[in-house]
Amino acid sequence: MLDPALVAQIRRIEIMTNRRVSSVLAGEYHSVFKGRGLEFDEVRPYQEGDDIRSIDWKVTARTGGLHVKRYSEERELTVLLVVDVSGSGLFGTGSAFKSELAVELSALLAFSAIRNSDRVGLVLFSDRVEKVIPPKKGRNHILRLIREILAHELDHVTHRAGTDLSGALEFTLQLLNRQAVVFVISDFLDEGFDKPLRLINQRHDLIALQMLDARERELPKIGLVTLEDAETGRRLVVDTSRARVRRDFARAQAARQQRLVDLFRRCGVDHVTLATDADPIDPIVRLFRRRAARS
Repeated sequence: MLDPALVAQIRRIEIMTNRRVSSVLAGEYHSVFKGRGLEFDEVRPYQEGDDIRSIDWKVTARTGGLHVKRYSEERELTVLLVVDVSGSGLFGTGSAFKSELAVELSALLAFSAIRNSDRVGLVLFSDRVEKVIPPKKGRNHILRLIREILAHELDHVTHRAGTDLSGALEFTLQLLNRQAVVFVISDFLDEGFDKPLRLINQRHDLIALQMLDARERELPKIGLVTLEDAETGRRLVVDTSRARVRRDFARAQAARQQRLVDLFRRCGVDHVTLATDADPIDPIVRLFRRRAARS
């Protein structure tokens, strides 16, 4: 039996997400992810203005009247959410932890996808693949995905887990047997995942959604603080009152972020940074509009 508190949380997420998808995101999603092409729908009598290239000559000859082939968009896509549930998700100095932002992003994308009759699947990963749910349609299926992400979020409050992006991406490559749209939702605090990142983007449509907290960019001036790695438990005492310490930290973080941006650019991967203290809708909409402008 499900925890009533968890059920209530899932319901709140559904209500809030559906409202935002309906008002903003669904149309933007549809304009970008239009399906794989056209499929035959029906043959109907010719009407003034129809393209003569669509005339079905066999049916025309058989019936004695002009008929045309009608095609419709092959709408259904496979969408896979690859979500980072490692220990670093339990960090956030804004309005939410990164793990909470991951849930919100997953819900927004999943409900947008089923509005367009797409199938949605889920891969949860940390230093290993934690959970796999095959792509399906329907509201109940999406609620199950949200429940699984929330359950792992709660579990990792007490259980540390590292990050293996390379392993998760390699697993995703083996998992997908048809072309898919792959959203990787992570803080990307890992190294050495260049090759599988490039391979997935060659075979599928890969989009990187990076979660970032303001305190991962720069330290506040608050004196002595103890920094703890949420994945390893390692602790370090830092004197944030020293300008040099704050400056070196900011430079190191900026350099790391630039290396990540350069990696995505080299691999041709669309990338957007989402802050824990800001609404994720606007950055996602801007990303979708940039993609739509290129198509």
